Amino acid sequence: MTSDCCCTWFTNIWCCFLLLLGLLCCTGSSEREGTKQVEERTLDRQTELDQVVFVIQSQKNAHHAHWAEQQRQDLLHQAASLHQDPPVVLLLHELSDYDGNWSILPVLPLLSATFGRRCFWIFFMEEVTVVKIPRLLKVLSRFDAGKEWFLGSPLHDDVSTIIHHYIFFDDPSNFKYPDFTAGWAVSCPLLNRLAERVNSESPKSDFTIDLKHEIALYVWHEGRGPSLTPVPEFCAEELDSGVSDHCATVVTNLPTCGEPVKQEEVFVAVKTCTKFHADRVPVVKQTWARDAAYLEYYSDTTDPSIPTIDLGIPNTERGHCGKTFAILKRFISNSVPECHWLVIVDDDTLISLPRLRRLLSCYNPKEAVCLGERYGYGLIQNGYSYITGGGGMVLSRTAVRRIFSGGCRCYSDDAPDDMVLGMCLSSLRIPVTHSLLFHQARPDDYPKEFLAREEHISFHKHWNMDPVKVYKRWLMDTAGEGWESQSRNIKDEL
Repeated sequence: MTSDCCCTWFTNIWCCFLLLLGLLCCTGSSEREGTKQVEERTLDRQTELDQVVFVIQSQKNAHHAHWAEQQRQDLLHQAASLHQDPPVVLLLHELSDYDGNWSILPVLPLLSATFGRRCFWIFFMEEVTVVKIPRLLKVLSRFDAGKEWFLGSPLHDDVSTIIHHYIFFDDPSNFKYPDFTAGWAVSCPLLNRLAERVNSESPKSDFTIDLKHEIALYVWHEGRGPSLTPVPEFCAEELDSGVSDHCATVVTNLPTCGEPVKQEEVFVAVKTCTKFHADRVPVVKQTWARDAAYLEYYSDTTDPSIPTIDLGIPNTERGHCGKTFAILKRFISNSVPECHWLVIVDDDTLISLPRLRRLLSCYNPKEAVCLGERYGYGLIQNGYSYITGGGGMVLSRTAVRRIFSGGCRCYSDDAPDDMVLGMCLSSLRIPVTHSLLFHQARPDDYPKEFLAREEHISFHKHWNMDPVKVYKRWLMDTAGEGWESQSRNIKDEL
């Protein structure tokens, strides 16, 4: 990528200022010293704050942008208390208008061109990551920043999993990938080489599904690059856990934003079809449906015993775009109660509505919000992001209205509904907002360490498991609301 191309990315004035500040603080002396200075400081092996660029993996949604800014201010406050010059702290969503920057690879050429010859480390952190700067610098000092390093808190798969395309099926536990919530770092020599690859090679897959795993694969490059080096001080323990004294990073709790939204503010749409009326719909009713004030089942036939609603869209084996857009249209019609939020799920989605309503208290329904587990397609080539449907798609009424006012439609009934919506949202410049609490797959498809930390909102699929037991273990609230609550408008018979 040329320097002219990089410049066109910076439409945000604040971002330009931060990048200029990074050039100044990371240089530390005249540019003529360049490589010599880096070599000398590497031999010294004491990492200084001005040698680290922090990148917060932030999002454009107002709630997330505010949260990330708080994390940036915490880093700046720590630096001031240490009598250090302010470090370079970048918010990922501010680097350009491109919504695909969250997938990391598109921004590597920019980071390399701006910082790659002047600083030692790029430290990536999520909105939940809390950094203890003195300990982080001490940890980084153990590694020769003149070499290629990929540092993180390791996760691994116990079994081969669909979300990782069943790679390493013979020994999936041998491949380690970073827990993003604990933070992860790349040395600048590695950054620069990766940036060159991004500019010169097309990716092997167009899809971005589990970013942390795919980043590790890209860095490893089938053995031509470094594997993840485990760093015990990069911790995923909670800040107030009492076991984090040795940690350079810890994880803060997800923020609470007041009282949960009311049941009557959420409308739930379940996509089903005739062949699943007898086995999947009873699971929905036995588990999470009783926590919905308003819920409708949409099928290819009318079945009064459930009851289902036939939207006039024939069933398709895949895609379901026609059915999903019919649901969206019905939601903003006079046919259903006027709710702030629409939740679209499959008939084999398991979801905790009480937890979802707590999460939704952090979002403004007057904004165009599209929330769930974010995937990507063609993101290196200016592609688009989308909410994967199996884990549940949550849309504000404002977003649904904009979808139709913007002229979005299905090109066929069996087109992939989540991806068509993603293309639509991209064209309308509506950001796709990711939550780590929604899941496209089963609990067995995720690392145990990852599952243990949060109260998850959804899982998907009934393959080789008892869905009722999975719901009770992972999604059922035990604090009065949830399993014991009774729906106002949903029949409970099975």
